Amino acid sequence: MNYKRIAIDTSKSVFTLHGVDQEERVVLRCERRRGAFLAFFEKLAPTEVVLEACGGSHHWARSLGAMGHRVKLIPPQYVKPFVKRGKNDRNDAEAICDAASRPTMTYVPVKSAEQQASSTLLRVRELMVGQRTQLVNALRGHATEFGLVTGKGLAKVDGLLQSIASAPEIPPLARDAMALLGREIAHLDQKLAEIGAELKKQHKSNALSQLLEQAPGIGPITALTLATHVVPEQFKSGRHFASWLGLTPKEHSTGGKQRLGGISRKGNERLRQLLVVGAMSVIRFAKPGSKSASAWLLNLLNRRPRKVAAVALANKMARIAWAMMTSGEDYRKAPIPA
Repeated sequence: MNYKRIAIDTSKSVFTLHGVDQEERVVLRCERRRGAFLAFFEKLAPTEVVLEACGGSHHWARSLGAMGHRVKLIPPQYVKPFVKRGKNDRNDAEAICDAASRPTMTYVPVKSAEQQASSTLLRVRELMVGQRTQLVNALRGHATEFGLVTGKGLAKVDGLLQSIASAPEIPPLARDAMALLGREIAHLDQKLAEIGAELKKQHKSNALSQLLEQAPGIGPITALTLATHVVPEQFKSGRHFASWLGLTPKEHSTGGKQRLGGISRKGNERLRQLLVVGAMSVIRFAKPGSKSASAWLLNLLNRRPRKVAAVALANKMARIAWAMMTSGEDYRKAPIPA
């Protein structure tokens, strides 16, 4: 049997298949256990296979692609409108197949194992930074209950721990518990330093990451994240890329009347966060005559609040990054205003 397209609704152990022929008629509806899943496709001629871009999808895409199949990954939010009444695995697989039949459908590029390895380390670092922040906040909160108040920031942790150890009014049980939090913070600091050293090596060995670091507001972590997460060829323009990141206004227009709201906040949340944080660092030092301040940014800061200007600058940084990735050119500095 020659199939035009086979859609797969994946899960941990059971995979639901939905296949159509050249006339888009349903000719396959079945389930396969995880152990027999690849064996089923080994017997088929090269076929278009479609999956949702969810957990494990890149692994299955690489495995099926090695067999000669043409694998496509669809973002889950683009599949949802095609799900009919009564959600179940078979209806989900049919919705994936229907979504893939649309000529204007947007797909997610399949990542290599090396790309996923780099992105995994970046995500582990992000998780550990969040855990460290939680521990520091917990330590400050517990210390406040005994009258010890300190400012925010990692630089204040050592001083706070010394104050806790020398405060006679804190019971030994509470002092030991807060000392445990301090040891966990120190342990995470050590692990994050090791991860940072490894990421710095990756950054230095990645030509695209080093190229992107030339742009103001883009540091090694942001540059490496862009280099490992983004395939610039899938975007038509810099605005398309900024829209994918959620840095363009969301629209609710009708009747020929355009209504624009705040930014959509769709797409890659981590990349958007890194670009906005980088934009805030540029704005912090934006003064007339400074190297990183353009006339556009200074005029914007005179008209808009700092955080609004930071989002606008992040949008511009995203477009600059896309242009550099597609052209391979170095960053061209804007003329410094008088």
